[in-house]
Amino acid sequence: MKKVILGALALALFNIAQAREQDSLAMHQTIIKIGVDGVQINFNGKDTLVKKALKYPKMSFGFNIEHFDIGLSKYHIGSDFGTPAGYDFLENQASKTLNVGIDLFEMGIRFNPNFKMMLAAGIDWNLIRLKKDVTILPERAMLSASNDAINYNKNRLSSRYLRIPFYFEYRTNKNEKGKRATIVFGPEVGFLLDGKMKQKSKENGKVKVKDDYNFEPFRYGANLRVGYKGAGIFFKYYMNEVFAKNQGPSGYKNMNFGFTFGF
Repeated sequence: MKKVILGALALALFNIAQAREQDSLAMHQTIIKIGVDGVQINFNGKDTLVKKALKYPKMSFGFNIEHFDIGLSKYHIGSDFGTPAGYDFLENQASKTLNVGIDLFEMGIRFNPNFKMMLAAGIDWNLIRLKKDVTILPERAMLSASNDAINYNKNRLSSRYLRIPFYFEYRTNKNEKGKRATIVFGPEVGFLLDGKMKQKSKENGKVKVKDDYNFEPFRYGANLRVGYKGAGIFFKYYMNEVFAKNQGPSGYKNMNFGFTFGF
């Protein structure tokens, strides 16, 4: 009987010791996962990310959507923002004369966490909402228009350019909330893709006509963007004229400003 009791006691002590050993192993369990951002270590239920050391300079290229601009488009001759003499048909509605643009491709090199240089490509639209009931005539040696006996609900002359900006980007270090401020600036060139006259009226319904409408086939200028948390403001200015030389008003230039998204 005594041997049975001692055997049972020994078995019980062995089970208790084994359970404590398993609990100890469970308490000190470590899980290691290797991912794109680095090595993630889970020790006693707590995650720790050991990030990869980034190497610079770092190249990048590909199709992506950045720098989506939407704002106002303003036309001027020097400091005069009125309609050029002899071209009253270009008078526009300021609040509905817009600029919309977006970058679709980017190739860049990052030198450190704060500074990057990149060449991008995208599309840029200038949408001129005309005040008068006129039609800008296609296939003309000089920019010209006809006065129409129609009350247009919408009367818009637009240009579409392939834009190719060269950016210098500086961004601050992340703050305690993980956010940062960014400034992007640099030169930009554009190649005319097409122009378009879009009209809407009760008499004719919707009418769209594509032509170059004497727009400048090649334009050049500069741009500036300032943002925080992926959104901000932009300003673009073009040095040469809106319309081709000797085909429209002389000295007539364009600037754009508004909101931008995607940094």
